[in-house]
Amino acid sequence: MNRLQRLFPQSVGGPGAVGLLVLRLVAGTAMMFHGWPKIQHATSWMGANAPVPGPFQALAALAEFGGGLCWVLGLLTPVASLLILGTMAVALAMVHLPQGHPFVASQPGGPSLEPALGYLAIAVALLLVGPGKLSLDTLLFRRHAPGTVEPG
Repeated sequence: MNRLQRLFPQSVGGPGAVGLLVLRLVAGTAMMFHGWPKIQHATSWMGANAPVPGPFQALAALAEFGGGLCWVLGLLTPVASLLILGTMAVALAMVHLPQGHPFVASQPGGPSLEPALGYLAIAVALLLVGPGKLSLDTLLFRRHAPGTVEPG
């Protein structure tokens, strides 16, 4: 087994693979929608008085949009999950927690910890479990769970 294959967990098959596909499609698409407006103004989306320099804003925008796309495709899932996990941890530490946002918004559309914590949890799950058998990672790297038969 080469070094790159060690980065990718064994593929979950059966109903678990379908569940992971649904999770990746929904969470990845939502993450792309969060990242899309930021990509449009990659180095200035936080505004003129941002505490984060433009290049780091661009990296966060890329992590959200590109990481979401990778989740949808099941491509480089561990890398995408690490990037999203890091971005959400920074968002929580620099914005949500210092501003005292509640777990769930008290009014519709209000600030809350819920989205960032939700994406962070999904990133941890995909990092630990992998994208499942219905992914490009499995097609490219072919690691199957014990007891499953690899084609060919």
